[in-house]
Amino acid sequence: MADLLILYYSRYGATKQMAEQISRGVEMVAGANAIIRTVPPVSTTCEATEDTIPKEGHPYVTVDEVRAADGLILGSPTRFGNMAAPLKYFIDSLSSLWLSGALVGKPAGVFTSTSSMHGGQETTLISMMLPLIHLGMMIVGAPYSIPELASTMSGGTPYGPSHTAGVESKNPLSDDEIKIAQGFGKHVAEIVVKLQN
Repeated sequence: MADLLILYYSRYGATKQMAEQISRGVEMVAGANAIIRTVPPVSTTCEATEDTIPKEGHPYVTVDEVRAADGLILGSPTRFGNMAAPLKYFIDSLSSLWLSGALVGKPAGVFTSTSSMHGGQETTLISMMLPLIHLGMMIVGAPYSIPELASTMSGGTPYGPSHTAGVESKNPLSDDEIKIAQGFGKHVAEIVVKLQN
């Protein structure tokens, strides 16, 4: 089986819902297995520690899980056109994987959620690609063979799936956003499986 790690940070739940839809797409591909993980929040005022197991939801990721994955998909809400600090904080701990070249040649993709349609979806996705490129990964986008990408009136970009959550983060995923997320997960998984074979 090809293991595809879906790693996200979610403050209000929208990015988590996207991760779960992407996972459904991955699971549509024979020979592909989705593993969903998250990262703990970070304090803006001091170095704080969290329990190693979250109180609810998906488990926290480990560096070893990233190393072992055959592909990686990162998800984050937008923070001023960039990924959220908790995800970046974890990515900054991957120096050993950069030094060893453990991720070189593995497929990777990104997804995001914003409060508004023009709230930095594309810049966030691009900013998330940069460390993946430094780690030697191959970036995979959302192809226009996913028909909803060309007609969506909510989220969705060729750089990766996106969601418009609304100012109060209460908007559910639209049908188009769900189909784009699932199509993206399926697309990345197909590439991972082909590379393994």
